[in-house]
Amino acid sequence: MTPEKTDIAQTQSTCYTDAAIGIFDSGIGGLTVAREIARALPHESILYFGDTIRCPYGPRPLSEVRTFVRQIGTWLCNHDVKLMVIACNTATAAGLEVAQREFDVPVIGVIEPGARAAVHATMNRRVGVIATVATIESGAYTKAIRSLDAGITVFSSATPRFVDIAEEGLRLDSSLMEDFWASVSKAYIRPEFQEIARDYLDPIKRCGIDTLVMGCTHFPLLKPLIGSIIGHNVKLISSAEETAREVFETLSAREQLATGVPRYQFATTAENVDEFALLGSRIFGHPIDSIERVTLSQLEAMVHPVRREDL
Repeated sequence: MTPEKTDIAQTQSTCYTDAAIGIFDSGIGGLTVAREIARALPHESILYFGDTIRCPYGPRPLSEVRTFVRQIGTWLCNHDVKLMVIACNTATAAGLEVAQREFDVPVIGVIEPGARAAVHATMNRRVGVIATVATIESGAYTKAIRSLDAGITVFSSATPRFVDIAEEGLRLDSSLMEDFWASVSKAYIRPEFQEIARDYLDPIKRCGIDTLVMGCTHFPLLKPLIGSIIGHNVKLISSAEETAREVFETLSAREQLATGVPRYQFATTAENVDEFALLGSRIFGHPIDSIERVTLSQLEAMVHPVRREDL
């Protein structure tokens, strides 16, 4: 390679190293994952997309969610991200394999990291999973956990109202951004929330689990509520930390770890951008100042054709 071509290649490599990590979710829940990635990789820029107007994904058919993954993934790739994180369990179950085949950047989901953490944590090999209806019906967690340890028994339960509770608690809490995580229990330890949580969790608690996977990115917000019902002897697993570790390992292996000052950018389909900024700032732990609003018509214009084998 000539010196001129070497300089060009090095410049291109540097530019790509400085590119953002693309992260998306059906709304603001995926900011729990973005927050952990920002903490673990403090030099990495992040471009976060929250598809709030179509939230929640959980009750939707997986084929429809798969289309959303194609749309948002294409949007992120058009913004030159160097790696993509599907920070939504339902979207991971529906579209991870499709996204990995169709996009030219590494695509990481949140189910395998969460499953791996659960396998490492359980002592009695009885693991519970709570998630949205679509995630539970996909069987993705059971498959991922048992692929790592076929001797583990998995008990799964759909908890669809937990997403609504998570967002309602954010709206009810008046803490400043920097105080939110310190006072998160105050937002969710309420009698009406505890009654719903008890109805969901008591049956799975009676199965004798020692580990519970919170299989939705909204659910870490509910950790004090879930823990108060499921009991202190049950280890609660969030995939955020394991996902951040996988992002680090992937970028390190590709020699694409950033070293500069990070940029945090945000986009959403939400009609109320101010609410997205307010609630999202509490979760992410950084101010969300500038947000790009993306319309559904913009997303629909860039969708990949659906192939028969992906249905």
